[in-house]
Amino acid sequence: MAYFPAFLQLEGQRILLVGGGAIAAEKLEKLLDFTKEITVVAREVSESVAGMAREHCLNLLVRPYRAKEALEYDLVIVATDTVELHRQIFEETRNSRVLVNSVDDTRYCDFIFPSYVKQGDLTVAFSTSGSSPAFAKHIRRWFEGILPEGVEEFLSRMKRLRKELPKGRERMQKFDAMAKEFIERNFPRRYK
Repeated sequence: MAYFPAFLQLEGQRILLVGGGAIAAEKLEKLLDFTKEITVVAREVSESVAGMAREHCLNLLVRPYRAKEALEYDLVIVATDTVELHRQIFEETRNSRVLVNSVDDTRYCDFIFPSYVKQGDLTVAFSTSGSSPAFAKHIRRWFEGILPEGVEEFLSRMKRLRKELPKGRERMQKFDAMAKEFIERNFPRRYK
């Protein structure tokens, strides 16, 4: 079954990343686009993970994961080579509200990381529900190539106007016309 697409507000959420190698570094880099409330726990930590932890003032614990430690967090990403640890953490969290992602093992996932494009407030995510992360990566790259310049500025203007203009039908129609005009101007042959 496919995963439901949802965008989570990570502000104020406590995130645990278990692992310190190359895959953990990839996940950490993505998380840092959305939050800095991240704790990393790993027996060994690559220079890449250590560097990001220093740069962003993350909580870095160079030690093994402790049983039931995941229950202290809201979101847990397990990025290790130890399948047993993935299973253990997933099972520890089943009677809690903790969401778990086990990298490369959907059996132990409540959610998966999509491939995404982020420009300011615009985030577009691509997922194959784990069928082919490579395909999601390449379709994201294609989309990045056609995304017009000025998206960030346009959305900043729209955000400002949302605060200034009173709610109602007139505002909705104005925003719809502005968005349609931006899309038609930047994607003239693609938009219908």
